[in-house]
Amino acid sequence: MCSSLLNFCFPQLSFLQTMSLSHMENMPLSHSSLQGAQRPSWKQWLLYSTVIIVLLLCSFSALIFTFLPLKTAQGPCVAKFGPLPSKWQMPSPEPSCVNKTADWRLKILQNGLYLIYGQVAPNTAYKGRAPFEVQLRKNEDPIQALTNNSMIQNVGGAYEFHAGDVIDLIFNAEHQVLKNKTYWGIFLLTNPQFIS
Repeated sequence: MCSSLLNFCFPQLSFLQTMSLSHMENMPLSHSSLQGAQRPSWKQWLLYSTVIIVLLLCSFSALIFTFLPLKTAQGPCVAKFGPLPSKWQMPSPEPSCVNKTADWRLKILQNGLYLIYGQVAPNTAYKGRAPFEVQLRKNEDPIQALTNNSMIQNVGGAYEFHAGDVIDLIFNAEHQVLKNKTYWGIFLLTNPQFIS
């Protein structure tokens, strides 16, 4: 009865009681963080950590390659044979990485990564019995073969050779190619051994 009498006599009091309770429901439990600021989630921490680790790995690998460079060729090591009537063309003094042994053939003197380049011009007037075939060989094993006699073709690529390897360009029959338009050459790119 007393509470109903209070409500009847002082209606403002009941309004104030309900207002203070609703205000309490909306209050945060802890005042340790600023209102409106959010703490990063575990996904953001994972993303940030991953980015930092990748940056550290890139920096570390850059340092490794800075202090452990590859050995490069001391000077230009280039040799070219053909087109005929020209023979082997080499800078003077003769390069230390290859040695000419015969026409269209040379011996590798230094381990390394080499670029072979060339052009083969088929003789379309050739009517012999042998099928058209041109081979780039290493130690008498083919590393590239050309069999299309209808157009000029490129020969070569990047190859790793070792001291003692013999590289040559051979033809299935002597008159299958136009030797005045056919040539091949070799260029030492790098010696891929790490400095110790």
